[in-house]
Amino acid sequence: MYLSISKKNIKETIELPASKSESNRTLLIEALAQFQGVEVQNTQLSNISEARDTQTLQRLLASKDKTLDVLDAGTTMRFLTAFCTVTNRETILTGTPRMKERPIHILVEALMDLGAEIEYLEKRGFPPIHIKHFKQTKKQIEVESNISSQYISALLMIAPVLEQGLEITLKNAVASKPYIEMTLALMSHFGIHHIWNNHEIHIEPQKYQLQAYTIEADWSAASYWYSVVAISEKATIFLPHLKETSLQGDKAIVEIMKNFGVETKFEKDGILITKTENSVENNQSYDFTHCPDLAQTIVALCVAKNISFLAKGVESLKIKETNRLLALKNEVAKFGFDFQEQTDGSWLLRKVKEVQNIDNTQINTYEDHRMAMAFAPLAMLYLLEIEQADEVVKKSYPHFWKEIQKLS
Repeated sequence: MYLSISKKNIKETIELPASKSESNRTLLIEALAQFQGVEVQNTQLSNISEARDTQTLQRLLASKDKTLDVLDAGTTMRFLTAFCTVTNRETILTGTPRMKERPIHILVEALMDLGAEIEYLEKRGFPPIHIKHFKQTKKQIEVESNISSQYISALLMIAPVLEQGLEITLKNAVASKPYIEMTLALMSHFGIHHIWNNHEIHIEPQKYQLQAYTIEADWSAASYWYSVVAISEKATIFLPHLKETSLQGDKAIVEIMKNFGVETKFEKDGILITKTENSVENNQSYDFTHCPDLAQTIVALCVAKNISFLAKGVESLKIKETNRLLALKNEVAKFGFDFQEQTDGSWLLRKVKEVQNIDNTQINTYEDHRMAMAFAPLAMLYLLEIEQADEVVKKSYPHFWKEIQKLS
């Protein structure tokens, strides 16, 4: 897809997808409640995400097949691993070649520690896996919490269903902590009590109590429109269905974008984001430990702004849909930038040369939706060719390109 954004003075309302994170968690909670014998009504969950990942989870939760293919949906793999275990359902979970490269051992070993019998079918520590049997033998486990919060969230959501409940000790610094907080907040909404004391979370056996819940719009998706506003000459964009009291960690974009001249005004049913400043300070930095999905957006924006940037807390990007750090390194080089790992694990973006004739530059997406959307705002400056554009965004934001067309 060739992309050029021609509008210089932008005033638009942009429709966002529903939060994938909230949708996936509420769907799993609903399925667990149903397993507990709680009556499920079709009207209880509203504004469920249309993202392919969420649709895949919804379809597989309802499937009776023994082999479940999660495609490239990492959250679906992790949540179904926990769900099929606690419901004692013999299952083979598999996925795309890339999914088979994404580690699952922390979650599998925690479940085995609780009493599960699970077999790795190809490479130890990675999908596909065969879940054979489960009988809880203990309630106290320790889990590495510095790799992915999804392992923790999966365990927390099945905890009330366990005969003995669950006591988790979180080892090391917690990565993506807001996602764990989101999980517990949603569980509380659906009737589950917990105690979180320092590095220990206690959940006793309980029944989920289903009630109405409306999924918020997705803050990760909002980040691309913040980038559009930051790069524009003049812009005001309204993004509906975002809340100041959001559970989503990617609401951090509000504070991050103040450094790029974008102000946020919270209104009754959404936010108004406005370009307020053209000059941007060089040599910025940010720690993405708790909001890793924002890293690509900000790195690409810094390329557009022609500034250096130090990205901290990005280790988890290596095990996403692609190795996002290497993908960024390859793509920013096309604009004359270097993106290099430092001795402390952070990554430094800096301009190293001038590049002539950037127009018609091809952006490789590496089959990663966030690579496509993070670089799309740069089409305000250059004519870009974005590889696999239509297909990759279906994972999280199916109508992204339709919204982009409003700016042309």
